[in-house]
Amino acid sequence: MTSASLEELVGLHARPCLSLYMGTHRSHPDNQQDPIRFRHLVGALKTSLHHQAPDALRALIAPFEALENDHAFWEHTLDGLVVMGATDFFRIYVLPRPVADLAVVADSFHTQPLRQFLQSVERYQVLALSLNKVQLFEGNRDSLEVLSLASEVPRSSSDTSSDRQQTAHSSVSSYGGLGAGHSAMHHGQGGKKDGMDSEVERFFRAVDRAVQAHHSDVSGLPLMLAALPEHHHLFQAISHNPRLMKQGLLINPESLSPTELQQRAWAVAAPAQQAQQNAWCDEYAAAKAKGLGSDNLADVAHAATAGRVGTMLIEAGRLVAGRIDGTTGRIDFSELGYPRVDDVLDDLGTLVEKLGGQVHVQAAERMPTTTGVAASYRH
Repeated sequence: MTSASLEELVGLHARPCLSLYMGTHRSHPDNQQDPIRFRHLVGALKTSLHHQAPDALRALIAPFEALENDHAFWEHTLDGLVVMGATDFFRIYVLPRPVADLAVVADSFHTQPLRQFLQSVERYQVLALSLNKVQLFEGNRDSLEVLSLASEVPRSSSDTSSDRQQTAHSSVSSYGGLGAGHSAMHHGQGGKKDGMDSEVERFFRAVDRAVQAHHSDVSGLPLMLAALPEHHHLFQAISHNPRLMKQGLLINPESLSPTELQQRAWAVAAPAQQAQQNAWCDEYAAAKAKGLGSDNLADVAHAATAGRVGTMLIEAGRLVAGRIDGTTGRIDFSELGYPRVDDVLDDLGTLVEKLGGQVHVQAAERMPTTTGVAASYRH
């Protein structure tokens, strides 16, 4: 699941759109119940389609039923599963965090939980760095998963040391014994230490460039460094990665188990997340005080349709059944029923993002309003 995946889902115009969310389990015996629960949710989709589009039911449900019977798939799930289907369209997303069970048939895909998952404020990457090993993880409050490093990222300091040895002769010839950008080393202990420091710096610069180009710039996520204190200071000094967090883990990451690394990383990331959420609430309060904010659904829908919403907060997990007229902004709350739900909040989020606004999904206890929405207007 990436931002491009969300754009693909939002941009699809085929109707009806089937959205299925469910929590899953990683291991036996808990995962034995997952296919059964999935079958029940597919049954809810069938019931809805039977009343709405009976002629299309067989074609739309077929890939869901095929997934239900794919025994190998159910042996390799994580914590959450999202399945989206429409005419000639079927996508499966396995998530490293739980999602609430939900089956929706509507004119558009239900994307609010995915939008929340993709928010950088709840996700981060960890660069576990030592001279012997480089690893990259991505995580949130629930988990920390190891990522496959791009081939350009050095795996250890020996990678850059061998490169330096290969170019040493040409450096001596061109610069009279001086490496480019470095002063001459004196013989003895000082020269040896300077050489070692130079090698470490060379290694860190190579890691920094490759991680930024092939991971940070691609994901857009904050990057936390886990390294020894002396390595922290040097890496922070030479890094050009704008997403590198000032706070990190000052410890050799090789000494931590995956669980310990996740717990310590979240302890560092959580305060930053809370500070960002507080800032969003403060911005909304300031906008409302100036008459440039509202939590009234009808008012927000009209403003969103006119492209006036700059930032909007949506309550996570809340559904408001109804439809928004994309021309007038009028909300029709008459079409109720489960699983036939066009979610007003979800549609508002899609509309605001399409017109250049920002949407943030927050837990109910972090919302500054009780209506499920808090919008700040551009003008």
